[in-house]
Amino acid sequence: MSVFRACVRAIVLVLLSGVLVSSATAQERTTRTLFEVLFGRDDEPTPPPAVVQPQQPRPQPAPAPAPQPSRRPAPQPAAAPDVENSENARRVMVMGDSLAVDLARALERLYSDNPEIAVIENAVGSSGFVRDDFFDWNEAIEDEIVADSFDVAVVAIGINDRQALNGAEALSDPWRSAYRERLDAFLGDLSAADKEIVWIELPPMEQPSYGAAMAQISSIHKAAVGAAGGEWVETYDRYLGENGGYSADGPDLNGNIVAMRKGDGIHFSAAGADKVAFYIDRALATEGSRVSLSGSTSEVSDLLAGTDAAGMLRPPFQGLEQMRLVDMASLVQDLGGTAQRAGDLVVARTPMADARGFALEDMLQAPAGRVDAFGLGRAAGDVENPTGR
Repeated sequence: MSVFRACVRAIVLVLLSGVLVSSATAQERTTRTLFEVLFGRDDEPTPPPAVVQPQQPRPQPAPAPAPQPSRRPAPQPAAAPDVENSENARRVMVMGDSLAVDLARALERLYSDNPEIAVIENAVGSSGFVRDDFFDWNEAIEDEIVADSFDVAVVAIGINDRQALNGAEALSDPWRSAYRERLDAFLGDLSAADKEIVWIELPPMEQPSYGAAMAQISSIHKAAVGAAGGEWVETYDRYLGENGGYSADGPDLNGNIVAMRKGDGIHFSAAGADKVAFYIDRALATEGSRVSLSGSTSEVSDLLAGTDAAGMLRPPFQGLEQMRLVDMASLVQDLGGTAQRAGDLVVARTPMADARGFALEDMLQAPAGRVDAFGLGRAAGDVENPTGR
């Protein structure tokens, strides 16, 4: 029995010692220095990592589209008033393929209130200088000249000419030779009949390969028209987009961005044709007057007019947004004069009848009453200011 009690006492003592040690340790851990409060203790257990709930991504707003030029709907062309042409009206015949249809209507709108201009449409769709079996323009122009049906030929043609000619592949060397021969014959008939020629450059096309072919055909046209002395109206650069390629939209005559081409990527819209008509009007402008056939003015004041310096050699005017000399040449010549080229504007004018040089005596002796007229060359008895004023 005594042994049993001794064992129980030993167990109790062991348990009590463990409790005392634990309480002492707990008390020791609860007492911390200022350093431990600020920086912690090395034996402190590392807290478990906090569980972070993943955040749902917020929907990002779509980037704002880049600002585009505001495109306004093209205004519908006004109906042309019924104005009777005068007996001596200048007859402008617009001839060519389907491009000429829209240009003829645009010129009719432009000259609708001008009785001195008569616009005649002579357009044949699907025609050109290649398929003379369909329509022969060389024969047709001879008939028109014999009938004396026009004074000015405005030609817009070529969109149907990318096809074989006399068995030669389009735009090959034999093709170019045969095509130029027909073109020269057409222009030769007009020049021989003393008809004015205004030729419209083919505009950019939406389809790249077709547009490249039209550009080559236009280069043949330009060389032939220049050799014949005709007027060349540029459209290619004027209808390019900002990126240098085809663009269906562009600024109209009022600066508004509208549709300038039709949906087929070939023909002009009404607004696009009106813009071409503006340049045609400049090409048709009466020689030398500053007033075009449509009545619009491009007046340029000469600050040296009436002075001794008016007769000196001067370069041509380069204002009006730096217009090209070939554009200005038709706006600054005399009414009814003969045609001139841009280079002729540099020729010196005829000196004025009363123009004279400055003599040395005029420079030494000042006129009476001027502030520097103080006696050089005067008699001793002369009074400078006898009135006292």
